[in-house]
Amino acid sequence: MNELIPLVLRALQLLFAIILLGINAYLVSNTYYSSPSQINFMLFNSIWTLFPALPYLALGPRFLPLSANNKIIHLAIDALTALFWFAGFIALAVWYNDRDNCFGTVCGTIVASCVFGAFEWLLFTATTILSALDFWRTRGTSSAPKTVPETTTV
Repeated sequence: MNELIPLVLRALQLLFAIILLGINAYLVSNTYYSSPSQINFMLFNSIWTLFPALPYLALGPRFLPLSANNKIIHLAIDALTALFWFAGFIALAVWYNDRDNCFGTVCGTIVASCVFGAFEWLLFTATTILSALDFWRTRGTSSAPKTVPETTTV
């Protein structure tokens, strides 16, 4: 059960990141001149989550050597990604609120990006808390496997 909760959270993070990648790519492609930096940042968040962050966080403990699988790095990446999503969906919501002339499907897509971004932030906040609890619970202990000293017979 303890291993199932983080796995479900990571799967939801992956699903929402894929959805947000499509939504934000649609928004970038439907701007007339240049896309706003808030939408570009949300697109960056999706790419950051899908490629460096989630593969390291989900697959690192299973496939990387212990030297590359540090719990403080997991905590830092989780916290940084949560911060990225928080800043992204807040900035996009503020930018959208300042628009007086929003029309068509783009407006609904911006709202969807804000809502899914908020859910992504909540998911990464939850995994950051789980990572922090794991880090504090196991601090001071080595994550390396214990070796049994050899005994010699005379």
